[in-house]
Amino acid sequence: MLVIYQLLDLILGVVYWIMIIHIIMSWLISFQVLNMHQPFVGQLWTGLNKLLEPIYRPIRRFMPDTHPLDLAPLVAFVGLIALRSIILPAIFL
Repeated sequence: MLVIYQLLDLILGVVYWIMIIHIIMSWLISFQVLNMHQPFVGQLWTGLNKLLEPIYRPIRRFMPDTHPLDLAPLVAFVGLIALRSIILPAIFL
């Protein structure tokens, strides 16, 4: 049982850091610190969006449309923190 807990915690930890990188990168792109015309930045941004879109899409379906501000990453991030620090230990420990 401990192995399953550690595996799930590792996966959620990786997703946590991918989301952190995506959120910080979105800020840097918005404030024009990063240029999307650079090949590495464009590829990294596209890859992160493809990885995280399956998480964000269901959240966007039930959230109200706040067009200039996307709240799906914030909701997913808070949910991930709750899952990792509250729900997962309550189930396995």
